[in-house]
Amino acid sequence: MLIAGGRVLVDSGTYLEDGAVLIEGDSIAAVGPRKEIEEQFGADVPRFAFDGTVLPGLIDAHVHLAFDGGPDPVATLQDSTDEVLFEDMRRRAEQLLHSGVTTARDLGDRGGLALRLAAEINGRHTPGPRIVAAGTPATTTGGHCHFLGGEVSGEAEIRDLVRRNLAAGAGVIKAMVTGGGLTKDGPKSHQSQFTAEELTALVDEAHEAGVPVAAHAHGADGITAAVEAGVDTIEHCTWMTSDGLDFRPNVVRQIIAQGISVCPAVSPHWQMLPRFFGEERAAAMFDLVRRMADAGVRLVAGTDAGVQRASFDGLVPALSFYSHLGLPNASIIDMATSEAATALGLGSITGRVAPGYRADLLLVDGDPLADLGSLKDIRAVFASGLRYEPNAQ
Repeated sequence: MLIAGGRVLVDSGTYLEDGAVLIEGDSIAAVGPRKEIEEQFGADVPRFAFDGTVLPGLIDAHVHLAFDGGPDPVATLQDSTDEVLFEDMRRRAEQLLHSGVTTARDLGDRGGLALRLAAEINGRHTPGPRIVAAGTPATTTGGHCHFLGGEVSGEAEIRDLVRRNLAAGAGVIKAMVTGGGLTKDGPKSHQSQFTAEELTALVDEAHEAGVPVAAHAHGADGITAAVEAGVDTIEHCTWMTSDGLDFRPNVVRQIIAQGISVCPAVSPHWQMLPRFFGEERAAAMFDLVRRMADAGVRLVAGTDAGVQRASFDGLVPALSFYSHLGLPNASIIDMATSEAATALGLGSITGRVAPGYRADLLLVDGDPLADLGSLKDIRAVFASGLRYEPNAQ
């Protein structure tokens, strides 16, 4: 398949005008000027030609396919059998794909269903993005998301859970370092859950297998502990305390020095946050993300899809949050492509339009460097070389 577009995003903020991309199997074989690629590979190659933009497929670095995005996702989950839940997860994966997402990181499900779904998609039995799944997230007894089955106590149990997730095929290990609002009977969001020794054991076990660790951490103390333990990504990173927010520049410097990525996991409906937290507190929380960006923290895009009011087609609306903060469109697109791929350990596989990379592509009308909203004007999505046209009549 030869894809010819009015422009091809070949690097951060850099277009190749009137470019073409050649796909062979599931990979990109060539990228270059349209005329050159067409002359080189002959007239018998199937073509998809349009006047819009070819860019890497989007990456949502924080989803929960086991949740439905409704008003009470935990209750819905608990009322679902595995059979019903798995069918729902299939539909949610397809929704992600149709919104332009070609890779998603699932950061906690029940019974390894996301791992099972990832295998189905990889086997081309079910349409969806490539899924990097964590399996069962580690939490304390009665801790955040304990209902997913990952309650552990002590270093031995933590190491055993990590090994079981790895044996099941997990591509990331998830640790609930602090509490969270989704678990109404658990610790508060700012409260830490594990000892330093337990976190170190979890990270060591995962890293020994070459697998990264994602730390759910709202509290400033939990963020600090996660950084000291050597995690690879911090999810949320809201710097909460019992009585406010505590941004710690020294910890931010450690985050940057250690190459840790931060996924704020911004809701598609982020504009509603002032209604829940109050205008002043929401503005302060927004400002902390801006301060991390200004300091040089590597931010990556994610939506927490599945939790309350977070649907599986919301990545592009969530990206508008970063426009609100004043980040340039080129940087925002990087957050949802190349930077996210690096954070997921896939930086040499996906996230770029370049020869040798997986053929994960998003084709949109318009120019997303000029208008980020054009990412919603989808002409086609290519995931591992397979073509999907979400808006075809």
